[in-house]
Amino acid sequence: MGALLAPAQAAALSLVPPKPNVFLGVSDRGTTTEFNEFAEFTGKHPALLQTFHPWGNSLNEAYERWRETATRPILAISTIDDQNLAELITPQQIALGYGDDYLLQLNQFFADRALPAYIRPLGEPNRCLNAWSAVNCDGSQKGGEHTTGWYKQAFRRIVAIVRGGQSLEGVNATLAEIGLPPVSRTKGPPPTELPATPVSIIWSPLPGGSPRVKGNFPGNYWPGSRWIDWVGTDFYSEYPVWKDLNRFYAGKQWKGKPVAMTEWAVSGVDDPRWVKQTIAWTVKHPRVRMLVYYQGFGPGNAYDLRLYPRTANTLRLKIRRPNFLETAESNASFYPPLPPKPRKK
Repeated sequence: MGALLAPAQAAALSLVPPKPNVFLGVSDRGTTTEFNEFAEFTGKHPALLQTFHPWGNSLNEAYERWRETATRPILAISTIDDQNLAELITPQQIALGYGDDYLLQLNQFFADRALPAYIRPLGEPNRCLNAWSAVNCDGSQKGGEHTTGWYKQAFRRIVAIVRGGQSLEGVNATLAEIGLPPVSRTKGPPPTELPATPVSIIWSPLPGGSPRVKGNFPGNYWPGSRWIDWVGTDFYSEYPVWKDLNRFYAGKQWKGKPVAMTEWAVSGVDDPRWVKQTIAWTVKHPRVRMLVYYQGFGPGNAYDLRLYPRTANTLRLKIRRPNFLETAESNASFYPPLPPKPRKK
């Protein structure tokens, strides 16, 4: 089973749906209204809501959306500031512990609430436009703080701390085993125990590479099976390279892991045929257990499904089958709201 769970919950809770079911999901556009409009438009309530957050961002507002939409969260973590697009932290800095305050906060947030969630750190590492990629868009290696080696070490550190389930001494021993420094916190010592969190980790490169050059294929960024619960990838109608998708699914390094389509969408052209092909591909590949539609953001958004009526109609028809699940058996709607902030005196 791909999910990593707190020991007390392992027998009762799974983050992989029973075969042959697939969790439907959608990307978070910042309001419950937009989520509800998507659900109404497609005729199905997505079971998962994927929220994209920059490093260090508070989860409080996202948590309320997860609760109000009765979804299980996917937290996609980037290192780019939403406002000015500056890099907040490098892969090397994450690996060496400069971002541990945030990782400890994530561990505490999900553990305190026993909230099942999927954590998707640093997705699409082989997309040159992402700051955490090891390759420039001209195909050259970035080097320095942005190598595949540092990416893998950063990913491992994220997982070791966010998963928790060990004493501080145990987590530090895990980090030392892979050549990384102990947990650090800028204000005060780290907690003596890092509680286990009911989260599942998704590693999600592009199925090929952008650009397609040596050193920028999915396997170059593979952190190792020990650190991964799901493998995911993104697939868009603009780049329908089925050969890459099939090769990724069959990858020997992650053989047997459940597969997530962490982002998929039509853009630019109304393309119902591509949707039909993608749903058919999902059905024919039984390890695919998660399908998350990407809605895009901001003005001029080319991913808004409402722009493509024939595509939307085909999607609505194809996801009617009952094995495309509208709810996860345990989701944020079962958890209490955050306590109100204390008033300033």
